[in-house]
Amino acid sequence: MPTRQGSFHLFRILSIDVYLHWSWFLIAAIELSQRTAEYHSPAWNILEYLCLFLIVLTHEFGHALACRSVGGVADQVVLWPLGGVAYVSPPQRAGATLWTIFAGPLVNIVLAPLLWLLPHFLTFLGFGDRSYSQDLYQFLHNIIWINNGLLFFNILPIYPLDGGQILRSILWFPLGRARSLLIASALGIIGIIIFVAVALYSGAQQIWYLLMGAFLLSQSWSGLKRALSLSKITDAPRRAGYHCPSCKTAPPVGNHWTCPVCKQKFDMFNKVGSCVSCGAQFTASPCFECNTISPLNLWAPVRETSVDI
Repeated sequence: MPTRQGSFHLFRILSIDVYLHWSWFLIAAIELSQRTAEYHSPAWNILEYLCLFLIVLTHEFGHALACRSVGGVADQVVLWPLGGVAYVSPPQRAGATLWTIFAGPLVNIVLAPLLWLLPHFLTFLGFGDRSYSQDLYQFLHNIIWINNGLLFFNILPIYPLDGGQILRSILWFPLGRARSLLIASALGIIGIIIFVAVALYSGAQQIWYLLMGAFLLSQSWSGLKRALSLSKITDAPRRAGYHCPSCKTAPPVGNHWTCPVCKQKFDMFNKVGSCVSCGAQFTASPCFECNTISPLNLWAPVRETSVDI
């Protein structure tokens, strides 16, 4: 996934930092050089490309603001040639995750009728008689198709696209977090293979479809591995005497933590805060259930005392 590394900070709005990856400029130059006959002036091509990423940006802000509305954390958006990524961390509940993911496509759904009405409104105002009207209406037509295309593509049930994550969130209700991710990731891998096969058969801009397919496949594979790891944690026995300060869930017994020093798996609560492989010491632990990181001294339950009078 694109990160702040290799990205330029554009601005900060609503406490969300927006970054643009350097590769955006390279792909923009390639795309714009190939579209020379669409408009009478190349300025319209540039404006169309900028509007594409403005639509992507509003989509990602939909994710971020929805995540915050359910008590999650969202403070970073990265734009890159394959779209955008909103780094969101909603509460680990099916409903909160579903709303966070669905809010992105919802932005495109709201934009669709507004963009469709805009050319009709301009015609009503008499813009069809202006000298630049042909380019203007072609531009608006392309923006409508861009928004609708992004909406259609994003709701495909292919993990990690929004459609695949929405499917995963719906399955989360009856099946739980681990099994829902396992099914969504497996279906995503199958969907990606079908998607790439159709793209190759159609012969349209194969290189971009292959790049997108490779990216989606890597993310689905990572989701599958994460699902298998979550399954082991879900099925593991729980350690008595400790619980997460945030969600009150007891930590699992077993080597489920990865030491950042020696990269070996260890049990954070076997020898509390100590990696048995290299001896590294830790003062806090993440919770696999709610994803919060809390000091180890807060994981031990507060013992109640009674006073006899």
